[in-house]
Amino acid sequence: MSLAWKKSAIAMIAAGMLVGSMAACSTERDSGTDAGAGDGDDETFVGIAMPTKSLERWNRDGSHLDGLLKDAGYETSLQYADNKVDQQITQLENMINQGADILVIAPIDDTALAPTLQQAADADITVIAYDRLLLGTPNVDYYATFDNYGVGKMQGEFIVEALDLENAAGPFNLEPFAGSPDDNNAKFFFAGAWDVLSEHLDSGKLVVPSGKAPSSNDDWQSIGVQGWSSETAQSEMENRLNSFYASGTQVDVVLSPNDSLALGIAQALAGNGYAPGDEYPVLTGQDADKANVLNMIAGKQSMSVWKDTRALGDQVAKMIDQIVAGETVEVNDEETYDNGEKTVPTYLLQPQVITPDNVDVLVESEFYKAGDLGL
Repeated sequence: MSLAWKKSAIAMIAAGMLVGSMAACSTERDSGTDAGAGDGDDETFVGIAMPTKSLERWNRDGSHLDGLLKDAGYETSLQYADNKVDQQITQLENMINQGADILVIAPIDDTALAPTLQQAADADITVIAYDRLLLGTPNVDYYATFDNYGVGKMQGEFIVEALDLENAAGPFNLEPFAGSPDDNNAKFFFAGAWDVLSEHLDSGKLVVPSGKAPSSNDDWQSIGVQGWSSETAQSEMENRLNSFYASGTQVDVVLSPNDSLALGIAQALAGNGYAPGDEYPVLTGQDADKANVLNMIAGKQSMSVWKDTRALGDQVAKMIDQIVAGETVEVNDEETYDNGEKTVPTYLLQPQVITPDNVDVLVESEFYKAGDLGL
């Protein structure tokens, strides 16, 4: 394999992201005032529940949305739950008891919050699911996320182009990974990629020496990495390399659904003698985390699907303004996201492919400073 795939697979950049706006207001909340009447003013209390601070993207998401809302005059409570479901439940219950008017929730376990959300509904609190859909409850009003099936599709299409699967004879050795089994988004990521890659598995151009190829999209959890753990992904990749590649067989491509897993996989590859260059495997990712962008520049990762979380926060802030003002809340998908109890009105944003050849997009957009990336 040559480095040409790094250059040829650059073309996939999705259309721009829509950015919402927030109304400005400078007053502070009087805790003795009835909640719910105002548009970006001191009478509205918004609780923000994020899953963990251990991943760079959730730090960015939480701080950006919290900053937008505070600048607009809302009272906020931003909480991170260390990937502990019980802790997130306690945090949400505290927000409800403190008189929250709106809850923005990125759940750790998307099925575990139904009783808590019933408490929110009983208190007439509006609930927005943030990037991860809340399942098995009628008590979620809106969902804001990226096109997560599209994320996986971009990863799959990148692999097809990188290996020239439409023309090359193959076979190429693929090792697929999937995201955390308790994250509903993970099934969309996997399905998007697997729908693209399946025909090449069926034709024999792609083979999976470890045998860890799900039989269908519905079987994605069989290769899921709990908690999106870099360490677990590293251990799993090391096991596969030691068990199925010890005879000198080379892995050609690793489907990683996000950057956290890709970090661990890159570590495993390095530990097994893989070095940047012509024979380095194609390795996908998602989120454009700083460590991964640096890995891309160093030749240790091939791509990342960038979801500009500032745009997601902007859109959620806009939705909150519309809720408080009593306006129609803007959504662009009212058919896709059935959570088992209802189809949740959703606003979808479009992601973008980042490769070693277009990382300057991240600097031009001010997502990173040039110095952060050594540029």
